[in-house]
Amino acid sequence: MTSKNVFILSLGCPKNTVDSTSMGALLERGGYTLCHDADHADVILVNTCGFIDPAKAESLEVLQNLAAGKQSGQLLIAAGCLTQRYGAAIASRVPGVDAIMGTRRWMDVLDVVEKARRIGGNKTLVHLPGMQGLSAEEQGVMRASLHGGSAFLEIADGCRRSCAFCAIPLIKGTTVSRPMEAVLADAERLQELGAREIILIAQDTSSYGVDRGESDSLAELLEQMVRRAPDVDWIRVLYAYPGAITGRLIDLMQSETQILPYLDIPLQHADVDVLRSMNRPSNMEGVRRTIDEMRKRMPDLALRTTFIVGFPTETEKAFQNLLQFVEDVEFDRLGVFTYSPEEGTPAEPLGDPIPDEIKEARRERIMETQQALSLAINQRLIGQKLDVLIDGVGEGVSIGRTYRDAPEIDGMVLIEEELEIGEIYPVRFSDALPYDLIGERII
Repeated sequence: MTSKNVFILSLGCPKNTVDSTSMGALLERGGYTLCHDADHADVILVNTCGFIDPAKAESLEVLQNLAAGKQSGQLLIAAGCLTQRYGAAIASRVPGVDAIMGTRRWMDVLDVVEKARRIGGNKTLVHLPGMQGLSAEEQGVMRASLHGGSAFLEIADGCRRSCAFCAIPLIKGTTVSRPMEAVLADAERLQELGAREIILIAQDTSSYGVDRGESDSLAELLEQMVRRAPDVDWIRVLYAYPGAITGRLIDLMQSETQILPYLDIPLQHADVDVLRSMNRPSNMEGVRRTIDEMRKRMPDLALRTTFIVGFPTETEKAFQNLLQFVEDVEFDRLGVFTYSPEEGTPAEPLGDPIPDEIKEARRERIMETQQALSLAINQRLIGQKLDVLIDGVGEGVSIGRTYRDAPEIDGMVLIEEELEIGEIYPVRFSDALPYDLIGERII
């Protein structure tokens, strides 16, 4: 194998996308050329997801399909969360895999690829050095992924929480915060590259700096970022833990126009007993007070949350409490997952007693309620004007987002005009759908 073309396929969350981008940068530094077609690649690298059953199934299917279609001389490398969790067992599920590496040592990708090339597909290379925690090594590459005008910027990895349903601590280990200067340097670089939006991500952004004994470091980071990257229009915070939203953070969101009045708080449930069995914060009165305070101080605040239905201890009464909470709070954006039992998690001994059809029915009831709420919220925006960041263009239509929408998970704005991707335009809304808006550029 003399040519050095690499195709990287990233599955799962934005944190995986950042890892894939960083691995791609290391491979390019090592003389490889990134390509956009597996058929023209000498090395195919799949960055897998292993969070819940559907994600695991998708990762396995993708690997199996790529293995079945491998051309002579091609190498297939499986990386990421699935392989970190299940290790060499993936080789038996996907015989055509030539190398396996996990997510904790993504920075070893160049060595793994070079070793796999030397072996030449004669056996599966397994690179899973012990079970040490996440490495703080970054090899000098940016820990961000820029697409169009938006960039995901990782500020920490791993999770120090012990949510009963979650396998992330098993896969990633505990929280490791990036040095503040490294994060700020990446923000400056993204500004140089023309980013209009920086989205801060971690398993729990509100835990930033806690592993170093720091308090309120997320707010400190945001204060510094506003000064260091003044030309970035939007700074968005995802994955903030309930109960960890400080007054200082609220003050910043209120006073700094760069920091969007948008907050993602994955609550997971609203019934106190279910939350306790989930090992989650259960002070729902405190959550309501925090939401009320934020909305009072920021009338334009957009709130997103995520819930799990069908957890083993969720009774019909508990579900009704959750449904009532959704109706009461009127979240701007909301997602719902059905419970997926994960081996090795604290919830595993509880089993999976709630039938799938009941889980799905509960999910649909929540989403039907949210659909009506979301439509009403969107209808209130008809006739109003907001800035829209353009994400895509084609066939005479532009697709973008307001500050109220994070990429990939929230709604869109449809504009019957082809505008420039990565630019921000003032748009007046003429119609509303349950999750999306239709508007016209203001000239």
